[in-house]
Amino acid sequence: MDIYIAPLKFSNALLLGDIISELSNRFVSKISVIEMQLNAGKYLSKERGQYYSTGLIADAMNITGNYSGKIIILTEIDLYVPVLTFIFGEAQLNGKHSIVSACRLHEEFYSGKSDDKILFERLMKEILHELGHTYGLRHCVNWDCVMHTSPGIEEVDIKGSDYCKRCASIVDGYKSPYF
Repeated sequence: MDIYIAPLKFSNALLLGDIISELSNRFVSKISVIEMQLNAGKYLSKERGQYYSTGLIADAMNITGNYSGKIIILTEIDLYVPVLTFIFGEAQLNGKHSIVSACRLHEEFYSGKSDDKILFERLMKEILHELGHTYGLRHCVNWDCVMHTSPGIEEVDIKGSDYCKRCASIVDGYKSPYF
């Protein structure tokens, strides 16, 4: 099953290349970049200064019927769902679509200092996490698993950077170190 990355207001070509390379190392799937014409502006909450992720996923669903595989919308915009202050990403459980935001994964968001290595590690964790949901995985109790819940940046940093053995066995096409 192919994996498609759809950049939305995401302009870091070097980081995108690193993500494609890392996903290619972890999955047998073909990893491709696609263009999607999504109007993020219609999901901007002026009160919050954030974008409603569920609406973006719904619009993506309407225009990607001809793609067979998983679609990750990769963005720099700040995301929310109404019941939470912010989210790093969202996905359809057992579905096709997910969205991941790098906005709050930047170290400078917290410390004022830029760190590309930390950004890449955090972004990969969240991409794998949201992809896991599309493969049917729920949150894992294992802190060493990338599927462990992470409501804040501290949890993103603490949790593992790979699926645990149980979760890896469910993700189709994953090059698991366990098997």
